[in-house]
Amino acid sequence: MMKCARLLGVIATLTLILSGCTLTVSTPPPGSSSSSNNPPSGREPNWGVQTKTSGCMAHDGLQDSACTPGAILTNATKDVICQQGYARSVRNVPQSEKNQVYAEYGITHHTAGEFEIDHLVSLELGGSNDISNLWPEAASPTPGFHQKDKVENYLHDQVCSGAVPLQQAQIEIATNWLGVYQQMPQ
Repeated sequence: MMKCARLLGVIATLTLILSGCTLTVSTPPPGSSSSSNNPPSGREPNWGVQTKTSGCMAHDGLQDSACTPGAILTNATKDVICQQGYARSVRNVPQSEKNQVYAEYGITHHTAGEFEIDHLVSLELGGSNDISNLWPEAASPTPGFHQKDKVENYLHDQVCSGAVPLQQAQIEIATNWLGVYQQMPQ
């Protein structure tokens, strides 16, 4: 029975290859969990598509990407986001939406300064105010929301100087802002 299953797998693979399809096998890096809620760094998120709206859990300083995949404004280009005051001009997250984000992540009580409803892709990088781009980011343990603010400023500067394309910065912050934080000059 096992030989038949293996043979069927080989036949299916060959059929795909011969029909012009490519087969990609993805394995998680050593030490990582294959059931991670976050896409591998560098892979573009499914912008704006929440696959979960309850039971959301942040893990190791990162959002639950099923609840917070990130969302971007399609009209936000480098020239637009690099204008002085841009982020302030588009910021619009009512308290009711913030409350909904807390509810999705199961946070029923918190003290001032413990969390910040944060834009995963910051407004200054063309992020949207959509709920799929919001999550309750903790201040501690560090790195927390104060350190992510530094990443947002760093990436904004990189985009505006032309060192990094806007799309790359958006993907990096959405998929693993901690990786950027650990690699940026301190």
